[in-house]
Amino acid sequence: MVMQRYLLTYMGVVLTLYLHQFIRAIEVPRDPSIQDELSQPPTITKQSVKNYIVDPRDNIIIECDAKGNPFPIFTWTRNGKFFNVAKDPRVSMRRRSGTLSIDFRSGGRPEDYEGEYQCFARNDFGTAISNKIVLQVSKSPLWPKENLDIQEVHEGAPLILACNPPPGLPPPAIFWMSSSMEPIHQDKRVSQGQNGDLYFSNVMQEDALTDYSCNARFAFTHTIQQKNPYTLKVLTKQPHNETSFRNHTDIYSARGVTERHPSFMYPTGTSSSQMVLRGEDLLLECIASGVPTPDIMWHKRGGELPVGRISYENFKKALRIANVSEEDSGEYFCLASNKVGSSRHTVSVRVKAAPYWLDEPENLVLAPGEGGRLICRANGNPKPSIQWLVNGEPIESSLPNPSREVKGDTVMFRDAQIGSSAVYQCNASNEHGYLLANAFVSVLDVSPRILAPRSQPMKVIHNNRTLLDCPFFGSPIPTTRWFKNGQGNTLDGGNYRMYENGTLEIKMARKEDQGTYTCVATNILGKAEIQVRLEVKDPTRIITGPTDAVPKKGSTIHLSCRVKYDPTLKLTVSWLKDDSPLYIGNRMKKDEDGLTIYGVSEKDQGYYTCVASTELDRDTARAHLTVLAVSASPVNRMTTFPKARPDRPRDLELTDLAERSVRLTWIPGDDNNSPITDYIVEFEEDKFQPGVWHNHSRYPGSVNSAVLRLAPYVNYQFRVIAVNEVGSSYPSLPSERYQTNGARPEINPTGVQGAGTSKNNMVISWTPLNATQAYGPKLKYIVKWRRRDTRESWSNVTVSGDVSKYTVTQTPTYVPYEIKVQAENEFGRAAEPDVVIGYSGEDYPKAAPTDIRLRVLNSTAISLQWTRVYPDTIQGQLKEYRAYFWRESSLLKNLWVSKKKQSESFIGDRTRGIVSRLFPYSNYKLEMVVVNGRGDGPRSEIKEFTTPEGVPSAPRYFKIRQPNVDTITLEWEHPEHPNGILIGYTLRYQAFNGSKTGRTIVENFSPNQTKFLLQRTDPISRYRFDLRSRTQIGDGEPAKGESPSSLNEAYTKNQGDIATQGWFIGLMCAIALLVLILLIVCFIKRSRGGKYPVRENKDVPLDPDDQKVDNGSFDYSDEDNKPLQGSQTSLDGTIKQQESDDSLVDYGEGGEGQFNEDGSFIGQYTVKKDKEETEGNESSEATSPVNAIYSLA
Repeated sequence: MVMQRYLLTYMGVVLTLYLHQFIRAIEVPRDPSIQDELSQPPTITKQSVKNYIVDPRDNIIIECDAKGNPFPIFTWTRNGKFFNVAKDPRVSMRRRSGTLSIDFRSGGRPEDYEGEYQCFARNDFGTAISNKIVLQVSKSPLWPKENLDIQEVHEGAPLILACNPPPGLPPPAIFWMSSSMEPIHQDKRVSQGQNGDLYFSNVMQEDALTDYSCNARFAFTHTIQQKNPYTLKVLTKQPHNETSFRNHTDIYSARGVTERHPSFMYPTGTSSSQMVLRGEDLLLECIASGVPTPDIMWHKRGGELPVGRISYENFKKALRIANVSEEDSGEYFCLASNKVGSSRHTVSVRVKAAPYWLDEPENLVLAPGEGGRLICRANGNPKPSIQWLVNGEPIESSLPNPSREVKGDTVMFRDAQIGSSAVYQCNASNEHGYLLANAFVSVLDVSPRILAPRSQPMKVIHNNRTLLDCPFFGSPIPTTRWFKNGQGNTLDGGNYRMYENGTLEIKMARKEDQGTYTCVATNILGKAEIQVRLEVKDPTRIITGPTDAVPKKGSTIHLSCRVKYDPTLKLTVSWLKDDSPLYIGNRMKKDEDGLTIYGVSEKDQGYYTCVASTELDRDTARAHLTVLAVSASPVNRMTTFPKARPDRPRDLELTDLAERSVRLTWIPGDDNNSPITDYIVEFEEDKFQPGVWHNHSRYPGSVNSAVLRLAPYVNYQFRVIAVNEVGSSYPSLPSERYQTNGARPEINPTGVQGAGTSKNNMVISWTPLNATQAYGPKLKYIVKWRRRDTRESWSNVTVSGDVSKYTVTQTPTYVPYEIKVQAENEFGRAAEPDVVIGYSGEDYPKAAPTDIRLRVLNSTAISLQWTRVYPDTIQGQLKEYRAYFWRESSLLKNLWVSKKKQSESFIGDRTRGIVSRLFPYSNYKLEMVVVNGRGDGPRSEIKEFTTPEGVPSAPRYFKIRQPNVDTITLEWEHPEHPNGILIGYTLRYQAFNGSKTGRTIVENFSPNQTKFLLQRTDPISRYRFDLRSRTQIGDGEPAKGESPSSLNEAYTKNQGDIATQGWFIGLMCAIALLVLILLIVCFIKRSRGGKYPVRENKDVPLDPDDQKVDNGSFDYSDEDNKPLQGSQTSLDGTIKQQESDDSLVDYGEGGEGQFNEDGSFIGQYTVKKDKEETEGNESSEATSPVNAIYSLA
């Protein structure tokens, strides 16, 4: 987020990469650290309008501001000659600006400063000029004194009262009033013309009741001047008697006024002509006389008036067409008619055009040795002439520049050098005006700069699209690459997409995409880089949201809102009611599980939305709360009976039938114990999609009547669906049908576009109108097209309403067309559609890039420069320049290489680029093509180059074996890509034990050695290995590994770790001393033993009665003839089998067998106590030294 906010700040500041049809322009960023270093020719940023009218009562300010580095110096010309500002005490120039201030507080006439001014902004790298500013002082001359005769006129005759206002600057606004300052009432009989005169189509007796004075309002001086008033004298055939006219249907015949055929007062005659400039408003006027007063109608010969751009003024006596274009040329006629007859006047309209831009030249920043173009294309009627200037002087008279060539509307640059910066001006002019544009050419040599902090964090949500921005600047234009975690290949393809402006798109951020991303901008002068730390966070999700509820009034309701979110983000949970923030009052409690409302009331009813948000994302869940009033009935059927979907509404009725609306009323069905919350109204029409029902509108469950808005020319049929908390009802039975009247379409088709499918056609396509947009029968589309560059007349074709495309054939290759698609039905046409620019089909490019120059940057990359192809050879939209390259051979003998072709694309109109991903120490071939939308053009000549040695790839099949505890064996094979002549291998290894590591040991081997035997000096530790191949350039990529671990090593390691601890040594000594003491005690006890009844003859077995002695004496059993069962007493008292079968038998319970000095066996005897004591003490194992230790433990 930090990065995103930072880059948003930069949007208006950092460099703009603008992909033009012929040039790629760079605007130098406004970063102070760059502005202070980079030179920049002047650019005009502010100037006064071309025709500048000033108020004579104010000081005169003529504006001119510019930027550049160094800051420009300003000068002015007046009427084509140098204007010395310093010599005129009234004139001053603002600090760090070229704006002039002319002060008249100490006297002087503003008229003395009228003239044509032009501003020049200069620095060391060129001169920019302003438009020619024509300064005029506003004038409001007095009305000439004149005596006006009384105007005598017969009743019913026409009359014109001339105004003839004095010529002001700007022209004054005209209005008519009486001498008593009462406005003159105007209607279709009496009205003011555009020239200011007052026209009477026929004079009536009551027109003489007032006088008529023309008034002129001058806007700049805020003054109104009044002409002497006219006085009328109306001559009548019969005296004026209001009573005699009151009940007469024809006031003219009642007064004896003869009816007259219409005739035109303005313009006179039957035809006239008028010229208007493109983009202005066309105003046509027809004022006619006649008795009765004629009505005016307007028409265009051979076509219709442009819908949406026309308006009527002055009681339909004037027709205004806004923003005219060439297609508005033609013959218009006004028809004046009354009951006597009609008259027609034809106006021939010619639309001319002051120059307007097709391609305005843009600033061009080049690197030394680079080329480019300035394009200046303008159109007009008549066709404007193009003049080039450099630093304000005609280019023909400027110093010769061998790297510059002028071809009509194009200035071409080849091999630009430092010192050739300048400002070029393009002047396009015809008899109706001119256009002037400044565009500088700046030759810069700048290493890459990245216009963002060097290290910045960025947090994104899992699975979201993410953009990592890398705004950069440099000349030549740097090439950008992205890496992750400082290693690996360039990120482009798959889940990543790189844009030419440096931005890296991660299409779907995943957890494994977390890490540090590095953007590297490189040109031939150096490189710059930034890092972005990307953290991918879990999305915020409401896992248990609120559900629709119907609580009783006064009850308590809980709306759940349990959220799962990333714990490293701060979560905020808020509530909305009816889409507005909810005020949590005393009756409400918000906790981490949701919202509780106590004592629900009617005002609590509505939609509740839980909003869970973090700094990165948000989630919402919504539910509706319907509050039920407490019923007075003792039985609550809502709880007594089960809920179900409502029954269908019935008895649909249509009333209040209108042209664009109707009222639909229905009777609700049974709610089945669950209140109805909504009604859905659907409609079906039988013309376009009969039988298909569409949603029309939705209404609350408390209404059963609604006014439906309808579209024209649709035969409607309606049905209603009821909704409660259980679900939706079955649809009602349909209503009767209602057919609306037709009308002309209100919208035109959308999605209009034009594109070629072959080199000599253009397919115009659009999205047709649907059933409710047709508005009438016989829907069709008027498809119009014409070439944009020639401004030829429109071609058109009419297709039926079910068609969505039309193919124009026999078109030139890739030519821009203006396209319009207009809807029409039986009732008329839709408004005039917008013009869309489309292109005819593309053909393969005809030319290949030339003058290809290669420069080896390093062992894996080269820089390319080439000369652009001419625009007319592209035959389509330039997509990219593409370099095809393949590895011809390796400089190492007998090394097989793949000759598969690879490609590198350079998007847009560029003249340089970098080819990377090359193999070092190899012979390569390369060719280039230009690519348009159709495909590749012809191949350029093949260029050959050789990459130098590089570092090798990692050794292959690196294996680490440990045949025994004392040795480790390492084996490997030569690297797959030596990338040069191998001079050996470098092995680095170090011992480690847990978190402890030993010193790093380095071994160097010859290039033929592929095996190494390591004698372990430390049997406890493991080893970590790093093996690299080596060329003259340096070490290559590593092959890494660790020695294997074993259980013995792990045990020994643990023992070694513990045995070195002081506390352990002390404990062992204490245990040894204790064991010694116990052994001594046991020996003493055994020395005090009881009686031993021993038989004289050991070979004679004891009688059974002798085997038990009640007096507590010892006994033993000698079983010489049985094999001794090898066993020992384990530490926990259980018997475990020994590995050897010939071990001695333990006698008694825990005793040990011992040998006498003469070798005879003496059993250790166990005391046999009575049964109770034996069971209580279990055994006398404690007398064994080992058991004694564990019993104490």
